Amino acid sequence: MHTTSANTRAAAYRERLSPSLWALVSAAMCAPMVALVLTPFDATVALVAGAAVGVAVVAALVALSPVVEVGDGMLRVGRARIELRYLGTPETLTGDDARHARGPGLGRHSWHLLRGGIDGVVRVPIRDADDPVTMWVFSSRTPERVAAAIRRAQAGSAAEPVPSAP
Repeated sequence: MHTTSANTRAAAYRERLSPSLWALVSAAMCAPMVALVLTPFDATVALVAGAAVGVAVVAALVALSPVVEVGDGMLRVGRARIELRYLGTPETLTGDDARHARGPGLGRHSWHLLRGGIDGVVRVPIRDADDPVTMWVFSSRTPERVAAAIRRAQAGSAAEPVPSAP
């Protein structure tokens, strides 16, 4: 089968915001709980069911984790997406600055996707005057790489200018 560039999506950056190791270990604790409940009925069934539930819960947590992706003139964070031409200059935050951005510094007109256990935060202002959202704020394990990918994609695209908000 022949693939064309029209149906092949080129991603300049892609990151899955998977749960931390401790979250996965905690989720895996479902396995012994299920096994303990089913042990009075049949020990073999209890072990098999417990293992199946543990694997299913961990797999679901990883598979359903949101993805941050920059490519094809778009920024995708989870299920949300926006064209790069509507974005301003990205800002990266770590440490105390990131904690402030995730908490008291999070604006009420900001769109956000934040994950516990991921320290880095990327803030990207929205330049579309018609958009009620003024900024995207999202988690990233490598915020500098996300910001660099956004800047590279913005510089490489021949997008028409978007008027700034007043």
